[in-house]
Amino acid sequence: MSWRSDRIWIELIAGSRKPSNVCWAFILFLGSLGFLLVGTSSYLGRNLIPLFPSQQIIFFPQGIVMSFYGIAGLFISSYLWSTISWNVGSGYDRFDIKEGIVCIFRWGFPGKNRRIFLRFLMKDIQSIRIEVKEGIYARRVLYMEIRGQGSIPLTRTDENLTLREIEQKAAELAYFLCVPIEVF
Repeated sequence: MSWRSDRIWIELIAGSRKPSNVCWAFILFLGSLGFLLVGTSSYLGRNLIPLFPSQQIIFFPQGIVMSFYGIAGLFISSYLWSTISWNVGSGYDRFDIKEGIVCIFRWGFPGKNRRIFLRFLMKDIQSIRIEVKEGIYARRVLYMEIRGQGSIPLTRTDENLTLREIEQKAAELAYFLCVPIEVF
């Protein structure tokens, strides 16, 4: 989602609050809870899950392993739910021709670097770079090359843009900023 005028371009960046992340966190939570309940059932000798008889699982070693997997899954699930609730990675890119600055803002994890704010002068922008890697794990990322600072990614690395979409986005931004496009 973006907003443009003659002098300002604002690009909103989606963070971790995506339906796919919520789906995976929910599936992981239910699966790990099931593993933990089966492991606990084998220890107690009682059926905590009515569909699965605990007498078929011996506590040592199967019950311990299932409990371990359940606890590990709950930790990973809580990490995913935390990133979703904090909306890690969301923010905006603001290109202001009138003031001659570029502002890049992202939300991070809580703590010292919760707010990530970068500011550059437009005269320091060398180019817009498209990085395309095809294959099993195709990757198409848009970068902004800053003189003396390196490359700043403008799209998410997991954002699956088609080649046409990323080329169009790069062309529009390069035209707006009056800089060349590089392709790697």
